[in-house]
Formats: sequence, structure tokens, C-alpha cells
Amino acid sequence: MELLSPAGRWEAMVAAVQSGADAVYLGCGRFNARRGAENFTPEQLPQAVAYCHLRGVKVYLTVNTLLSDRELPQAEALLRLAGRCGVDGVIVQDWGLAALARQVVPDLPLHGSTQMTVHSLAGVEAAAGLGMRCVVLGRELSGEDAAHICRNSPIPIEVFAHGALCMCWSGQCAMSAMIGQRSGNRGACAQPCRLPYRFDGGKAGHPLSLKDACLADHLAQLRDMGVSILKLEGRMKRPEYAAVVTGIYAALLKENRKPTPEERRRLALAFSREGFTDGYWRGAPGPEMFGTRPDNAPDPGELFREARASYEREDRRTVGVALSAEILAGVPAKLTAADGAGRRAVVRGPVPEPARSRPLEAEDVKARVSKTGGTVFRPADVHVALDPGLSLPASAVNALRRDALEALAGLRTAPPERREAPAPPMPEDGFSGGEPALTVSLAHPNQLTPELLALSPAVVYLPVERVEAWKPCPGYPGTAFCAALPRVCKDGEEPALRRLLTLARERGCTAVSVQNIGQLALAGEAGLPVRGDYGLNVFNSRSLEELRSWGLESACLSFELRHEQIRDLQKPLPCEAVVYGRLPLMVTENCLIANAGRGCAARKGLPTPCARPHTLTDRRGENFPVLPVFGCRSEIENGKALFLADKPEFRRCGLAYARLRFTTETPEECVRILARYLGRNEDAPTDYTRGLFYRGVE
Repeated sequence: MELLSPAGRWEAMVAAVQSGADAVYLGCGRFNARRGAENFTPEQLPQAVAYCHLRGVKVYLTVNTLLSDRELPQAEALLRLAGRCGVDGVIVQDWGLAALARQVVPDLPLHGSTQMTVHSLAGVEAAAGLGMRCVVLGRELSGEDAAHICRNSPIPIEVFAHGALCMCWSGQCAMSAMIGQRSGNRGACAQPCRLPYRFDGGKAGHPLSLKDACLADHLAQLRDMGVSILKLEGRMKRPEYAAVVTGIYAALLKENRKPTPEERRRLALAFSREGFTDGYWRGAPGPEMFGTRPDNAPDPGELFREARASYEREDRRTVGVALSAEILAGVPAKLTAADGAGRRAVVRGPVPEPARSRPLEAEDVKARVSKTGGTVFRPADVHVALDPGLSLPASAVNALRRDALEALAGLRTAPPERREAPAPPMPEDGFSGGEPALTVSLAHPNQLTPELLALSPAVVYLPVERVEAWKPCPGYPGTAFCAALPRVCKDGEEPALRRLLTLARERGCTAVSVQNIGQLALAGEAGLPVRGDYGLNVFNSRSLEELRSWGLESACLSFELRHEQIRDLQKPLPCEAVVYGRLPLMVTENCLIANAGRGCAARKGLPTPCARPHTLTDRRGENFPVLPVFGCRSEIENGKALFLADKPEFRRCGLAYARLRFTTETPEECVRILARYLGRNEDAPTDYTRGLFYRGVE
């Protein structure tokens, strides 16, 4: 397995490389999920790649955020720079950026970020079909889940092995964006999950703060199942942290063993939140996975001083080189340096002269060409072919060595030749103009009433996991019924969804909405037209064009976009935006309801406690409803409903559809609110928000 370490800045990169990393991942500029790290400048990036490649270490560039249309040209320039300086791969989240990269730098390998929310074999296969050379799996998957994917994946798989865990499935969190305009999807997360909350009015605690992951005990399993890349998290942490954690994992992999008690102590001292967890990997989520960073955490000063001294003392990351000297009569002296990876540098010097006194001896030549100090090379094998009775100045032998090693270093750091092409223009035709048709999404069967349908919403989205509770969809002219897939569905859950989609079709659903790339295959099997939902994180025009190429009939845009950004999008397929409702802030693998001791109906076969209202309350007294969703997961909704009925801008953005998202509303409230958006009353919520429609995000 390749050990991949974090490099939030130059010193951290050096620390990781010198401590045994096989590869590092880093950001350049602001288009990465750790904008708060120091990161690298465009001037530093080629130097960083050269530093790593000289020592046999790969470099992956993170461009793993959502990008606006205005930012895409800058991101394109970064992709071109990455290709030219020899970056080994680019980690991406945005489907529009991925499509652009395939077009402008087709030889630059792309890796699917965990922010893509890929968590099934179908998702990996679809990502591979769209040009991904590697996929980073969701950190919530169990070892069994990951093993199934690895055994059947057409591309290498990367797994997070150590470091911070997000409470929400990566790529699906809007909590930081909604609370403070700092979008986790754009690298500016303010980590609201680390704050205290009360659940159902109880004692304040930290029900969203997970301990850091540690899979150090499972490395043999990871290797056996075929994981290709083992990833360590920590680009926001100090260089010494990178050195300590990388060094320990490098030793464990090299020696094929579990950590010693002292190594466990050092990992915890470097950073932990009341210990570590492997709960997801064992398929055992629960309250024991949670912890915080105490104010009186032990000082790692001595450990970090030791680590710093180690990686600063000398260049420990040396490269074995085979040196072959030929000093023969009548021909220029020659030295060949080979690095074991097929690279060979050959240099020539002066023609040796007949010796006037003491002739040159092979041991003298061997000693001189072996003096590689001050370089990254160490002599692994030295061979000397020497004719007798010859003389060659020591300075000439030294020059041969210097020239050969410099030439070999140049070969090791030379970027590969890669093609570049101009960015193709976006199609001029589009679906914009006119007032959007209103659609509604429902959470509960009792919200689907004749009174609601009498108002003729264009589309009614019904959660497919509750289709058995829905009555057959009656024939209402002008209203289509769409089976809405959940944002998360693992491989083991797909058979249930197939059955539910079949039932949904029988009950009158004429379309299916997908939340991630892995659901395209499920939708295709159902034989229904496909609508893209907000889980796909559509943020720019090229993403819309990409989704159109997948055969989608429409796309729901990210609710982190301002109305001006929505207006200015080129729309190669019909677009939808959420204009009313509690916006979903998190979808969590850990069920908050079960963790709070309320039990779990699905796991115990008991009458469900999930249907009762549950609430998460923050320090300011804001109440966030917690809803049960497919797979014994929880979804945290915003405390206030988005309300735009009195604002004309959403009707002038070129949207084809405007969605009203009903979650906690009563059936009567659903009817009144839809009627309000139709202009038939003047009702408005007593407490509401404009969301990000006017504010946008960082």
C-alpha cells in the first residue's frame, strides 16, 4: 500500500517525506478543502514536485472544492500548471472541474475526492467511467463494505486510515455554510460539529464531535483486501504531527505489524480527541465513537521537538544508485548512474593518460565515486572497469560523479510530456427564461393530500424508502410523481432500494431523482427518467453540461449559490432550486436518536421512537430538527425554513423548477405554503430565513 501523508505547507511536506511517506497531498491556492492551511503558491508547486520526485515520493494536488463559473478559468490554469510540473494526480470533487480537466489536460490523472460521496461499487464504477483513476471512499464505510468494493473495483481505492472524522458524510454538509457562510464544500468549514449541543432538551454535550479515526490495528486487513492508498489526514496540523504519524505508519507497513504501546501513546500525544475510534471500520457506530479535545490535553512538546530534530537533522530520504565507472585507454572516461527505476545517466570526462608514477587503482576510483554526501543519493552498488597503467586526476573523477548525479537528478525530476487542449465552449442553447414551475418534496405520507394535489404542483418528490406507506399516486393532470432516492445507500442496501423502486413505479411514479453518481445504475435499472438532486452539488455551468451528458432530465442546484450566480449559469438542461423549506444541514451515519439512548426500531424490531420529534439545540437556543432517514441515519435540518415567496428574484433566475421542501410541516401547512407561492394568500412563517440566496458562501 502507498502511504499518503498530509502537507499543509512546505515544512510539513519535508516532514512527511523525511518520515517515510510514499506520497503527499497538498493544496495550491484556495481551491482546496483546507483553505485555512498555509498551502503552496504557484511558484512553490514545481519546486515541491521536484523535491518529492527526486526522493521517489509522489505528489497529489487537491482541487477538491466546488467552483463557481468565475473561478473555473483560474482552476483551469492550476490544472495546466499541475500537468506541466509533473503532479502525479489531482484530487477533485466538482463534476464540472473533472469534465474540464479531462478536456484540457487529458493525461493528468484524476482522483475522486471523498467529497464526491462515493460509497458503493456502482459509484466507483461510474466514477471510473468518467475518468477517475482512483477513488477515495467515504470514511463511514465498514471494512466489509470497503473489501467488497476493493475486490470488484476497476480502479485503485484510497482509504482514510488516521485523523479527523466529519460527523456528516463528506460533501453533504451545509451546517457551516448556513450558520456562518463558511462552506465546507469550498474549503472554509468552521467545524460547528465540535461545538456543544443539547439533544431533546437534555444536558449539553458534544453529540456531533467524533474522535479521530485510527486504523493502525487493521493494516494487514487493508492490505489483504487490496486497498491501494492509505491516507493520513492532517493538512491543518503542525509539521511535527505529520512527521510523528507518518513515521509510525511507515514502520507498521514496512514491518507488517500492529503498533506497540509506545507507538499508540505517541499517536495519541501527537493529537487525539479523548482517544481514537475504529467504530465505522468495525461496522459499529455508536456513542463510544465521540470525544473532544480537552483543554488540558498533554503537551506534545518533547515529542514534537524530537520529531523536528529528526527531519531537520539531515536528508534521510536517500535513493540507492548503481554507479559504473569505465576508465579505459584511449577513450574518454565514463560514469553511468542508474536509480533502479530504469533511469540511467551517462557522462563522460577526459581521456586518461599513461601513468608517470603511481597508476590509478580501482579502489581509488570506487572510493571517489562513492562520495555522494550532500546529495539524496547513496551508493547501492559500485563497479569499476579500469585498464592498468592509467592516470586520471582526482578532480576529473569527482567531476564525473557530480555530473552523473546531477544528470540522474534531472531525469528523476523531469516532468512527463502531457497534452494540453483549449477549453471547449459551453453549448449556446439552454433551458432558461420564463417563470419556474413549482415542485414539492414530501417527508411523510400524510403530507400528500387531495388539497395539496389540487394546487397542481409540477412534480411531487416522494422518499422511496417510505413508498410502502404511500397510497397509489392518483391521476392528476400536470403533476408528475418522482421517487426520491436517499443521499446515502451502501452496497448492502441496494437490493432493498431496487424493490422499493419497482413498487414506486407500480404506484405511479414516473421519474427517479438521484443524489450521487452511484445511483445512476439503480435509476437505469428502474427504467425511469432521471432527475439530479441537490446531493450532486451542482455549482457551475460545466457541471450542468456534465450531468446532461449522463442523460439526466433536470438538475437541482446547490443551495449555497446566490441568486445572481443561479441567474448567470448557462443552463444546458432544466434547472431546479430549493426556494422553501428547512434545508438539510447534515446526513449522519451515526444515528443521533439511537446515540441519545432512544433506541433503534430498525435494529431491534421495536415500535419506532424515530417518528417522534427530536431536536438538537445549540448554544444560542436555535433548535434543529433531527429526522430519521434511510439506513438508520439521521438528517439534521436547519432551525428556520427558507422563505422566498415574497421575493421576485427566484422567478427571474432562468429556473425551470422551484422546489418547496416540506419536512416538519403539517399537511395543512404544506397546502397553505404552496398556495402562498402560487399567490393565493399572504401567509408567511413567523420565523424564517433567506438562507444563502442573497448571502452566498465564502
